[in-house]
Amino acid sequence: MILESAGSKDEEENYDPFLNRQVAKPNSDTGTLIHLIKGSLGTGILAMPLAFKNGGLIFSLFGTVVICFIYVHCVQLLVGTSQKACKSNRIPVLGYAETVEVVFAGGPPALRRYVNFARNYIDVMILIQSLLTLCLFQIFIASSLRDVVNNQQQIAWGTHVYIALVTLPIAFITQIRVLKYLVPFSALANALMISAFGITLYFLVREQITLDDKNFWPEWNKLPFFMSTVLYAIQGIRYVLPIENNMKHPEHFLGHCGVLSKAIEFLTILYVVTGFFGYARYGENTKGSVTLNLPSQNSLAESTRLLAAVAAMFSMGLSYYVPMDIIWRRLERKIPDNRRNMTQIILRFTMLILLTGVTMGVPELEPFVGLVGSFCSGNLVVLVPVILDTLYRWPNSFGRYRQLLMKNVLLALFGLFVLFAGTIASVRNIVAIYE
Repeated sequence: MILESAGSKDEEENYDPFLNRQVAKPNSDTGTLIHLIKGSLGTGILAMPLAFKNGGLIFSLFGTVVICFIYVHCVQLLVGTSQKACKSNRIPVLGYAETVEVVFAGGPPALRRYVNFARNYIDVMILIQSLLTLCLFQIFIASSLRDVVNNQQQIAWGTHVYIALVTLPIAFITQIRVLKYLVPFSALANALMISAFGITLYFLVREQITLDDKNFWPEWNKLPFFMSTVLYAIQGIRYVLPIENNMKHPEHFLGHCGVLSKAIEFLTILYVVTGFFGYARYGENTKGSVTLNLPSQNSLAESTRLLAAVAAMFSMGLSYYVPMDIIWRRLERKIPDNRRNMTQIILRFTMLILLTGVTMGVPELEPFVGLVGSFCSGNLVVLVPVILDTLYRWPNSFGRYRQLLMKNVLLALFGLFVLFAGTIASVRNIVAIYE
């Protein structure tokens, strides 16, 4: 799909990609909102107290809002560039990798030779992020069930046993291939996660909280962990274009009152509240998931672990959609029509078994949260959308004083800091834990 990224003015004005999209089962604005919230509202929100522990109460309070604002702006850059590329190239729909391909193909001549590399890079990064997140989901589900069942039944089964047990129901959920059919699972997962959040918040605020022994500002060496954890919590960039591409009214996605803005506003409130009160309650004892700090002798507190675990399990279908879509697009043309259904079944099951093997080898949650947030989100959430917007506007569409270019440079510096500082710090932490 090597096309020019800028067509004539007449072509741009006469072609509406939204009217030319052919989606068999499009999602409504409500369904899109549910998917967007579910894409970001996962186990990450339960790690927000850990982010506040690394960032300090005051800094994290404002820092979380700023990072969420940066996130929604970068998503708007990505979707806006994709929509403009569709319009100028007379293409009804583009995914993340296809958007990169089209923009590079029509960008500065010196970069056009890297079109295939850029497209493959995006696919690989999305696969890495998706598969690591799936592993983290499995660890979270298994760890939550382990704590509840072992405590209630007075047994001592290890995390590996529960990883094996949860693989069976996950195998059925991950066989769902149509995004529209995942809406009920996403809606139920949202309801369960919000219920778990509500119960958790009750335990966080039911007694008087003292701030005397809490940090208000971060230590510099912990700042990358704060940023990485917040980006991990809000990570949903890989879902954005597939969800927007399946909308009945994609023109409602962007804008100040668009579906995207509503989703992020709601999520930002949840992140700030959970992070602030979680760290204010448990201080330096804050764990990778705040549900693990709740009293194990209280049945209501125990229920939060079950609710969050089931919510994460129902989220696996949506989490599986994107990586399988990437892999299947590369394989579909090589498979005869009469074998495609069985091939999809085998492929999805085999991938799950491989992921389960990785999870069995590294059944720890906390040390990998920052790694996913820094390495994957630093790339896909910040750097790539900024680069795409810059290349599409190049060289004369940055405003009278080139203020848009200066803004993109600042965002790129932030993304590079998160990518390198966060990844190095996370890897060092993982090595220290497993030495």
